[in-house]
Amino acid sequence: MASRSLSRLALAASGVLLTSLLGGTAVAQTADTPVFWRVPATVTQAQALAAAGFDVEEGDDAGSVNVVGGRAVAAKLRALGYRPSFFDTVYKELPAETNRLAADTYYGGYRTVTAHESHLAQVASAHPDLATKYTIGQSWKKTKGQGGHDIQAICLTKKQAGDCTLSTTSTKPKFFLMAQIHARELSTGELAWRWIDYLADGYATDATAKSILDTTEVWVVPIANPDGVDIVASGGNSPKLQRKNANNSRGCSGTSIGVDLNRNSTFKWGGDSNSACSETYQGVSAGSEPEVQALEKLARAIYPDQRGTGNNDPAPSTAKGTMITLHSYGNDIIIPWGFTQATSPNDAQYRKLGAKMAASNGYLVGTNEETVGYDTTGTTDDFTYGELGVASVTFEVGSSSGTCGGFLPKYTCVDSTFWPKNKGALVTAAKAAAAPYQQ
Repeated sequence: MASRSLSRLALAASGVLLTSLLGGTAVAQTADTPVFWRVPATVTQAQALAAAGFDVEEGDDAGSVNVVGGRAVAAKLRALGYRPSFFDTVYKELPAETNRLAADTYYGGYRTVTAHESHLAQVASAHPDLATKYTIGQSWKKTKGQGGHDIQAICLTKKQAGDCTLSTTSTKPKFFLMAQIHARELSTGELAWRWIDYLADGYATDATAKSILDTTEVWVVPIANPDGVDIVASGGNSPKLQRKNANNSRGCSGTSIGVDLNRNSTFKWGGDSNSACSETYQGVSAGSEPEVQALEKLARAIYPDQRGTGNNDPAPSTAKGTMITLHSYGNDIIIPWGFTQATSPNDAQYRKLGAKMAASNGYLVGTNEETVGYDTTGTTDDFTYGELGVASVTFEVGSSSGTCGGFLPKYTCVDSTFWPKNKGALVTAAKAAAAPYQQ
């Protein structure tokens, strides 16, 4: 195994063609193919690299970050005095049966936006007593008449009068799961798909699924950034590394176009990148992007405002509602705040709830500083907690390296690793919706 790892490293570092050594379909890796470079850097240096336009991601150890790019990116890092070394491939080996996969799939089985839309329609049709599908807004391209998509949500519960009606006063507590707001984080949309099926198909036979839907409204937005996912999927077996939405009005090109939707929310917006081509570009103003407007409108429609306006105003112990936004990678459960290194006024309650979720997936529970190591402003979970008092966290799904690591893990990892680990954590979040701060 050691010789195999060394061979992969040497080939990637030299820019020679790299193919799968594990018996699957070869994935061509050329000098321009992005890989993960390990870069020793302080937090300040990492922030400076991100501001300069480098694709900076969480590393495996303190004092280092991962930078995504090909050999040209590594050369630029060296010219600035950094010492990048090859860490891992971005693209993983594909299954041998790749060419026989179903339509509306790519990269070994991941589903396209069209497949997700069809799935929501099928679930709502097959389970009219449990499922209600909503259009909550439009993608950037659709607002510009350039194609694009409706942004869709589904509400799951055993329907009684007033359930799933976009009401802040309905009887049942609510758990909101959203996925793939960063388009290239492939596993997250698939986890949302499996969560929907577990509840809808399992209601008749699974006591836990039945208990959740009898008592709770579960809201899911499986694809929060559909235009971005279209771009990713257009790469087929070499998915494009589009993170942001498809807003191409700022003069960028390739996968540098767009606004980072997880930096564009209206709560504490404005502390991230103003560089339009940066991966963390926050947009021209708070809530400027239609995808973010749709998500925030939905949250305000289903959750009452349960928290004061000050940073140190806690959500009361009687507050209801939970929310998880799925990202990758890091094996983390990130609790507020993101915009500051100060802990939230509900920090102790968050750590207790996080520990209960981590009992299933084994993830590290902590703030941004304790997990990814950098601040984030204008994020979705800071908004739902900061504005509405909803107990909100980020899951970073998967490790930073290996077959099941990074943004583009092998598709089989969803069922072999990610779903088994996170099913119980999602169940915990749903069950906690009635009293998340009393765990």
